[in-house]
Amino acid sequence: MDLKGKTAVVTGAASGIGRATAEAFANAGAHVLLADINDEMGEAAAAALNAQGHGADYFHVDITDAQSIESFRQAALARRGRVDIVASVAGWGKTEPFVENKPEFWRKLIDLNFLGTVMVARAFVDGMMERRSGRIVTVASDAGRVGSLGETVYSGTKGGVIAFTKALAREMARYDVTVNCVCPGPTDTPLMAAVPDKIKEAFARVTPMRRLAKPSEIADAILFFAGPQAQFVTGQVLSVSGGLTMAG
Repeated sequence: MDLKGKTAVVTGAASGIGRATAEAFANAGAHVLLADINDEMGEAAAAALNAQGHGADYFHVDITDAQSIESFRQAALARRGRVDIVASVAGWGKTEPFVENKPEFWRKLIDLNFLGTVMVARAFVDGMMERRSGRIVTVASDAGRVGSLGETVYSGTKGGVIAFTKALAREMARYDVTVNCVCPGPTDTPLMAAVPDKIKEAFARVTPMRRLAKPSEIADAILFFAGPQAQFVTGQVLSVSGGLTMAG
């Protein structure tokens, strides 16, 4: 995979799938703009990439805040002149019965998982349309495809990301801008670390490959959609779940 000369934005880049994606892009030759709200970990991730001889910059970005995203857009373009790839990886969730959810919990899920993805795409798509070139990769979840016990509204937000991806792909196709979605299954991330061991063990048992995904394995799928080999692939949803969900 050769991304030399490309500039890639990765949200949620301080840890987990986001950090693995930033590393994958950097290893492929892209200059990576890491966006997150965790400054300590985000700066450390960017510093590690720079120490390896890659190009990387960290930006504090709250993807639930339109002004924060706009400030990031301006800073990114001032620093690099253009953004070729956007990987919207940032997301959040917590297992809790639907009937115990509070409205503020729903709002956080919607703002972060769905509207954040929408706003980040909107921030950078104009330049891609003007150049008639670009890659947008969203990260949803298999919960958005088949539902997930204890993650009802989370599943709804991720289903929204899937539908948004397909619709945006239709609009962007005439500009040669591709828009695709990666749907991870249970993955060994810091968010998963907060899940009780018995639930993690249950995830592994019901997965045909009998383990959780590694963040790097999700990043590999994101890298594919962002690269030249996927130039005629758009509006697609790829499950990376060890066979957990095989239905369409």
